[in-house]
Amino acid sequence: MLAPSWEEHATCLANAEEQDMQRVLIDISEKEAVNLQQDAFVVIGRDTRPSSEKLSQSVIDGVTVLGGQFHDYGLLTTPQLHYMVYCRNTGGRYGKATIEGYYQKLSKAFVELTKQASCSGDEYRSLKVDCANGIGALKLREMEHYFSQGLSVQLFNDGSKGKLNHLCGADFVKSHQKPPQGMEIKSNERCCSFDGDADRIVYYYHDADGHFHLIDGDKIATLISSFLKELLVEIGESLNIGVVQTAYANGSSTRYLEEVMKVPVYCTKTGVKHLHHKAQEFDIGVYFEANGHGTALFSTAVEMKIKQSAEQLEDKKRKAAKMLENIIDLFNQVADRRVISTTDAERQAVTPPGLQEAINDLVKKYKLSRAFVRPSGTEDVVRVYAEADSQESADHLAHEVSLAVFQLAGGIGERPQPGF
Repeated sequence: MLAPSWEEHATCLANAEEQDMQRVLIDISEKEAVNLQQDAFVVIGRDTRPSSEKLSQSVIDGVTVLGGQFHDYGLLTTPQLHYMVYCRNTGGRYGKATIEGYYQKLSKAFVELTKQASCSGDEYRSLKVDCANGIGALKLREMEHYFSQGLSVQLFNDGSKGKLNHLCGADFVKSHQKPPQGMEIKSNERCCSFDGDADRIVYYYHDADGHFHLIDGDKIATLISSFLKELLVEIGESLNIGVVQTAYANGSSTRYLEEVMKVPVYCTKTGVKHLHHKAQEFDIGVYFEANGHGTALFSTAVEMKIKQSAEQLEDKKRKAAKMLENIIDLFNQVADRRVISTTDAERQAVTPPGLQEAINDLVKKYKLSRAFVRPSGTEDVVRVYAEADSQESADHLAHEVSLAVFQLAGGIGERPQPGF
């Protein structure tokens, strides 16, 4: 969530030799006109990975040697850390900057919200939660008794065995379109998956015929914005509401929002910081990445509860929304991802020459299809996105685009194979 200029500073600092650290820090402070006389306060949290404690101590050492103050909260989810920072930055107006304050604020909102929502005759809600063998299991277990009267939570992949995100977690469920390892699902049971640091969530269930249904970020955004739009209509308010998506959002969710719900949709570059910046332009801004990363306005736990309260709308809208189009993500390894540059919110490849033209020709072969490519922000791989009117067509399109990337962008290793 850093500004781009500060990301550059962070990279420069990370790559500096130890003897150059002081000079680099002074350079940064001069470029950004930082008042070195002002007191600095840093909020610190960590997750359950073995490396986290050592890294956290390194942060404490760095803050201390530079004369800063800090508060170490120890084990926290990413949304909890965001909450602590926001509470402190608002002087406590948002809430108490404690774990207790976090649990009380969110659980109270959940209890009040769900009092107004029917639940198909089931007065006592139950939820199966895949915690990806991460920090979410520890913190959700602490929070359980705060909403125990309205929700029964059963935890899976709680870190007692198994590896972080291995065959579980939000990304696994999203990518493989099936439940995580170790979770058996009965018909119409409510289930969701966090990622390792619990700032991502996807929701899913099996219908009466045993078919798997995924409520990913696109659909959660559609449900929430539809729910809010209906509430605004009911109370006669005309607040400015908008949904912000990336180019990799499901096209059917975009069409449903614009054509059926009449909610404006805006497209930004990939990344929560771009989505968040655009969402701030609205009275009510809703944004989710397809992988389950949601807004800074709601933590993962609140997203989960809003989704539950709004889920009765899913039955009314399922046929109209047509949100189960086939989407497939593949990765191509390349010698240098920087040979690919994009424009139009990452929907058009500018370089290498001929790549976008090749993608355009491939897309023409399939009905209701789209395809994009973009370089990873962290490693030499290229993400390939394909969407079509059937799973088979999406598979074929993704493979053919992958081959185009491999041939035109300096692919290395084996040529891309069909399937994912």
